[in-house]
Amino acid sequence: MDTTAPEETDSEQAPPVAPFSQLREPPTTKRGARTRAALVKAARKVFERDGYLDTRLTDITKEAQCAAGSFYTYFTNKEEVLAAVLLEAQEDMMHPGMGRVQGTDDPYAVLEASNRAYLAAYKRNAKLMALLEQVAQVEPEFREFRRRRGDAFIRRNARGIADLQARGVADREVDPMMASRALSGMVSVMAYNAFVRSEEQEEDAPVDFEELVSTVTRLWANALRFPGHR
Repeated sequence: MDTTAPEETDSEQAPPVAPFSQLREPPTTKRGARTRAALVKAARKVFERDGYLDTRLTDITKEAQCAAGSFYTYFTNKEEVLAAVLLEAQEDMMHPGMGRVQGTDDPYAVLEASNRAYLAAYKRNAKLMALLEQVAQVEPEFREFRRRRGDAFIRRNARGIADLQARGVADREVDPMMASRALSGMVSVMAYNAFVRSEEQEEDAPVDFEELVSTVTRLWANALRFPGHR
């Protein structure tokens, strides 16, 4: 599961989505690039449809409409192609989040925009996020990646809270890191329940997106004692 995040600094970048450093260099030919892209697109579709454990490489190559042997030109195994899928989704999943609040900005509006962007990205990638949770249970590299990625988001949020404290907007008596862990975890779990578990439990009524944005933003602001939200 993910967390909302203030703008990251150059000194501390979030870890890459793909946990495998051994991913091969992209092909240099147009034909090779097209084939690899087709395999990655097909892999995401099959992974999201069948789950990680039940996906077979032959299902991916069939979906991509390419020869089974072509797979091994670009990837060694199922883990590598999943890493490529996650890497391709990086820009959407690692959205800008809550940027630094300027002196003339309304902190509440910035927070609301951040939560909306995060929840929209989570909703778009809900099946992939569910897949990451599944794979993290059985693959140590993905589990470690998920941990490092979550920690990076929490640190970024903690810096954002500290900035608000320095401006007198947020409660200065709370520890920014502890507050970040609590509040980021809350939004993460709510997103998972709203967009992943709701699909698994079809009898549940869909969550109203705007109500979700409004609720998590109000809870953040109340917890940090924003002016007018105390």
